[in-house]
Amino acid sequence: MTEKILILDFGSQYTQLIARRVRELNTYCEIVPYNKVPDLDESIKGIILSGSPFSVRQADSLRLDLSKLIGKRPVLGICYGAQLIADSYGGKVQQSEKREYGKAALTKIHVNDTFLKGVPTDSQVWMSHADTIVKLPEQFELMASTESVEVAAFRAVNGAFGAPVYCIQFHPEVTHSLDGLTILRNFIYEIAGCKGDWTAAHFIEEKVAELQKSIGNERVLMGLSGGVDSTVAAELLHKAIGDRLICFFVDNGLLRKNEYQEVLDSYKVMGLNVVGIDAKQRFYDELAGATDPEKKRKIIGRVFVEVFQDEAHKLTGIDWLGQGTIYPDVIESVSVHGPSVTIKSHHNVGGLPDLLKLKIVEPLRSLFKDEVRRVGKELGIPLEILGRHPFPGPGLGVRILGDITPQKVALLQEADAIFTKNLKKFGLYDEVWQAGAVLLPIQSVGVMGDERTYEQPVVLRAVNSSDGMTAEWSRLPHEFLAAVSNEIVNNVKGINRVVYDISTKPPATIEWE
Repeated sequence: MTEKILILDFGSQYTQLIARRVRELNTYCEIVPYNKVPDLDESIKGIILSGSPFSVRQADSLRLDLSKLIGKRPVLGICYGAQLIADSYGGKVQQSEKREYGKAALTKIHVNDTFLKGVPTDSQVWMSHADTIVKLPEQFELMASTESVEVAAFRAVNGAFGAPVYCIQFHPEVTHSLDGLTILRNFIYEIAGCKGDWTAAHFIEEKVAELQKSIGNERVLMGLSGGVDSTVAAELLHKAIGDRLICFFVDNGLLRKNEYQEVLDSYKVMGLNVVGIDAKQRFYDELAGATDPEKKRKIIGRVFVEVFQDEAHKLTGIDWLGQGTIYPDVIESVSVHGPSVTIKSHHNVGGLPDLLKLKIVEPLRSLFKDEVRRVGKELGIPLEILGRHPFPGPGLGVRILGDITPQKVALLQEADAIFTKNLKKFGLYDEVWQAGAVLLPIQSVGVMGDERTYEQPVVLRAVNSSDGMTAEWSRLPHEFLAAVSNEIVNNVKGINRVVYDISTKPPATIEWE
């Protein structure tokens, strides 16, 4: 049984970051809403209470019966979690005279404790709270202060509850807390007693055994995209059940230049049982005349399901549908705040399990994106797949603004290929998180030789991000941009202007549609 840390989510923007830091310490963890705490089985070694945008002073503040946690396992309360513990046990929390936000330094460490081992008295920490604890409950004692926050860290008096309780009003998970990882390491290893042996190799060994047990002698069908998530999920399934995994790779006519054949060739080298499906014309026919971004996405998603369903019905004896779902997708679906507002529809195989009457298997549903890549590397998946930039499910369909035609797709494929080729040539490809070209539905005047041109502009988009939730535009060298622009305009007939997008996310999205 894999040991783990349970993280209770009270809606903090940093909750996923806490989980990522715990995972960095080779310890498995799970995020659950504060009001959906599972039974504390032997695998749960410790519990972390996250921060929150709420205040414990509000009448509708987020609360739970702490007696079900305190004393049962070692507990760490962070920011709101600390204030909730203090308030619940008779302490006093009040609004700060001014919001305590930003960098601070520990000025006093009042007691020696394993929790703060290796943390100097002037350690920089990150504050982000409007409330502050002004009085501790009787069962707790002060551990550390900053210049403006007397109660920066406190603990349960030894033996007060039977299991340790530590609370801090700063955020150890952010990089601005310079010794934050040390504090988390102390809690996870020294206080909760975790071994820190959850590695990519350990995950693969456990997951393969789990898949073999759950799937048995049955067969799995899976749709591949050529991206990291679906490829790693397929390789795990292949390692577990061999050729009883059948994969579909659909050419929707909206892939990058030569991508369909290149990806098929890569999968054959890996030994996967892959069926290539050329459905380009079917997608083009259905998309004809559609210009609204949401309508285009829905058409692409619907036709993919139809194509997949038609091909699946040609097979017999399929019991499971494999999916490349990863942990951020799972977390979002059980968010404290409920479903997010739809910014744009996501392209997935929604509805397929019901249509095909198949059970779902998701080998990667417990992993973050960077962990997926580490598992893929451990599995020996080619670097050209693991290192690929993210690519939207609807493909170039959301990078061609306006209606989609085969001619426009060919135009954009050429421009995009030149952009990607030069990123690699200049040694910039691995420095950028995601890059691509966007074709605009307008024309602009240009001149080539003595001739006037009236052709389309293309936008180059390159961003840096860790998870796609926020993104900064990449500061690419001017000489690189000049080289790309020159090559596109001189070699792609139909494009006479190249521009570079310098918008961040938010307010802009990474894709234009």
